[in-house]
Amino acid sequence: MDEIQHKFVNVGALKLHIAEIGTGPNVVVFLHGFPEIWYSWHHQMLALAGAGFRAIAPDYRGYGLSDSPPEPEKTTFTHLLNDLLQIIDALAISKVFLVGKDFGGPPAYLFSILHPERVLGVITLGVPYVPPGPSMLHKYLPEGFYILRWKEPGRAEADFGRFDAKTVVRKVYILFSRSELPIANENQEIMDLVEPDTPLPSWFTEDDLSTYGALYEKSGFRTALQVPYRTVGDDLNLPDPVVKVPTLLIMGGKDYVFKFPGIEDLIKSEKTKELVPNLEVTFIPEGTHFVQEQFPEQLNQLILAFLAKHT
Repeated sequence: MDEIQHKFVNVGALKLHIAEIGTGPNVVVFLHGFPEIWYSWHHQMLALAGAGFRAIAPDYRGYGLSDSPPEPEKTTFTHLLNDLLQIIDALAISKVFLVGKDFGGPPAYLFSILHPERVLGVITLGVPYVPPGPSMLHKYLPEGFYILRWKEPGRAEADFGRFDAKTVVRKVYILFSRSELPIANENQEIMDLVEPDTPLPSWFTEDDLSTYGALYEKSGFRTALQVPYRTVGDDLNLPDPVVKVPTLLIMGGKDYVFKFPGIEDLIKSEKTKELVPNLEVTFIPEGTHFVQEQFPEQLNQLILAFLAKHT
């Protein structure tokens, strides 16, 4: 871990943190999900650097060691896309591979659509490509579904505010490691779905939790609740919704995302290739939503095989 270097890139008035390792000519940029941070990619960064790649993992604005925007509630996916462009420009990188996990998937897909000349390929974990547009979740899922709860201004703030940041991350990691959708009863909050004595997943250590807890203690959850949860369904007015670059989707076989309405059919049918024609899909059968931390060696091999094919 000591080999990973840390620096800051100025994007407008904000200083955005990036972790970096490796000096190879081919660059891989990792985009984290929630409740993650650059650190969630450390297994992959070390492996790729050892294989001759340059690996970079930013913290989004308002996450981890990056500055928070002055008005977090106005942050959108467009800000994340512009930040990514300015980061790779500031580092004088012409082309990159993008690897996105969870809500890091959409920026990877969308960046490849908006800047195809800058992207050699896209790998996403846990999230297939769905073009931006109005969310239909409220039509198919009860009001206690975690995304609907966290989309409501003030609801998650009050729920999270009962605990320190480390406990919030602990509870979300446990929830998202399950195979069921997190859905609370009418008079229950999402954090109450995890009992205090529930153990951490076996692959997630107390040291890992302490690292995440300290980073979220610094950043808080204001921006994290805004992006992704309160910007789901934003329309980016894409000129063409097709992802044309080579793309690999890696799914854990026990990922709760399979329970989202229509997602399993989308992933396991040819339908998804209508919008992602150069798509490969592979599964880690015992994997949950956190395959990069749960099965790092297996995931690293899948990533390296894709990179070798497209460099």
